[in-house]
Amino acid sequence: MDNNKITGSEALLRSLSQEGVEIIFGYPGGAIMPVFDSLYDFRDKIKHVLVRHEQGATHAAQGYARVSGKVGVALVTSGPGATNAITGVADAMIDSTPMVVICGQVVSYLLGTDAFQETDVVGISQPISKWAYQIRRPEDIAWAVARAFYIASTGRPGPVVLDLAKDAQIGLVDYAYKKEKHIRSYFPVPEMDATQIQKAAKLINESKKPLALVGQGVILGNAEKELLAFLRKADIPAAWTILGLSAMPSDEELNVGMLGMHGNVGPNIKTNECDVLIAIGMRFDDRVTGNLNTYAKQAKIIHFDIDPAEIDKNVKADVPLLGNAKQTLSEVTKLLKDNKHTGWRAEFKPFEDSEYQRVIKGELFPQSGMIKMGEVVRKVSEATNNDAILVTDVGQNQMMGVRYFKFKQTRSNVTSGGLGTMGFGLPAAIGAKFGAPDRTVCLFVGDGGIQMTIQELGIILQTKVDIKIILLNNHFLGMVRQWQELFFKERYSETVMCNPNFIQIAQAYGIAAKKISERADLDAAIGEMLQTKGSFLLEVEVEQKGMVYPMIPAGSCVTNVLLGDEEN
Repeated sequence: MDNNKITGSEALLRSLSQEGVEIIFGYPGGAIMPVFDSLYDFRDKIKHVLVRHEQGATHAAQGYARVSGKVGVALVTSGPGATNAITGVADAMIDSTPMVVICGQVVSYLLGTDAFQETDVVGISQPISKWAYQIRRPEDIAWAVARAFYIASTGRPGPVVLDLAKDAQIGLVDYAYKKEKHIRSYFPVPEMDATQIQKAAKLINESKKPLALVGQGVILGNAEKELLAFLRKADIPAAWTILGLSAMPSDEELNVGMLGMHGNVGPNIKTNECDVLIAIGMRFDDRVTGNLNTYAKQAKIIHFDIDPAEIDKNVKADVPLLGNAKQTLSEVTKLLKDNKHTGWRAEFKPFEDSEYQRVIKGELFPQSGMIKMGEVVRKVSEATNNDAILVTDVGQNQMMGVRYFKFKQTRSNVTSGGLGTMGFGLPAAIGAKFGAPDRTVCLFVGDGGIQMTIQELGIILQTKVDIKIILLNNHFLGMVRQWQELFFKERYSETVMCNPNFIQIAQAYGIAAKKISERADLDAAIGEMLQTKGSFLLEVEVEQKGMVYPMIPAGSCVTNVLLGDEEN
């Protein structure tokens, strides 16, 4: 071997180290084996977490990225290893999560021959990633890694896929690394338009009934302080999307609750009564807007976003404000008048009181019957001093989690928003704990979702990572059952779950576990879970046919809110 040259696989790991990578979630296989062999010599620099399925690697990388603000990294083999990772790539794309997925590939001279474990990874992943690139030569590895991390982490973040041929891994190269700072035709942060800044400030200053919609762009842009300064100066009530949750503290006076299908009544109703609607780092998803033909037609729309593709995509903006929210919010705030909207803000209170009496009180403080999901969420949040990281799977557990968990600091909410990926929760919670090792991580998951990635309990067995798993077991695919009850005449087609003994499964993986079904045992069980060193699975038998209310039926107007007691 030429002493001045190194292998492509070593070049890859050196490049990852140059980008500050300290942890990789992965699973070895034939086409990526040279990289794993080189990884053996990097154990003091880069920690590798062995997942049990490649989908788990991507979700763990997502959880890590969401709480740390860093780029998550997954390392998998070719063929089925790569295709198993595709769900996580799609999830990260729609939720704007910075991630680099490195896939092994067959040697370059076999490409296109249908060789063993060959798939067209670039062709598959291009539509669902920010960039997908196949590396066939060791000389291209450092360049591709630098570009991948730059693209994944800048502008609107997202996933990048590198398809690494085996001969590129074993070939020799003179190694040099240069971080990427500019790519021709790629403009991650659009230039601010001073005219639009002035127009936005004028509209807000003249507004009598402004309403802000806070999305994840605030968190991704590290603009939480700028958001609060903006809201407080103009006294603007603010609601949040599911991914915007924790951008402002739960107890912030201007925080009026959650938007969307299962959001709070007040902000949904007031969306169609405000005179200026200020969207900040959110994309007007259909679960937020409902029927676009009846959405906020009375309001002037100001849309802050870093991605030009989102402007006018779903909702026409009167004032588009392109740029990083940290900068654009700050510039608009300079031009705002100190204002008070006491009367307008007071209009939210009757809706808040009504929703509390008709929905929330019975969900959080039930006096009889089986344990409810909401009361479990409330009690866990209170027991962690409202300062834990919430991770959810998808379904009723997700909606109850985001509705009733409380937050003091940002980057405290990890959930699958746009794709709604069941099975996301468990590996994402593990990744979140690696990303924030000093914080308590609480995972709320249903009996359906946990079984989609239950094998990732093996990570806990091997690494002793400490997460608290709250399994809300209603023996149903709960959210699908809710829709069947409301819209399909209670025809519960294939939503009843015949479940295993989750406690025995947890114990087989060396995880402390407890099952309760009585309300009188709930507080003590939560206390035991939080006081136990290491991971803990608390299975709570909850009411089988619980409902998540409020609910706006899909495709309806945002004011068409069901509260579940309409017959009373």
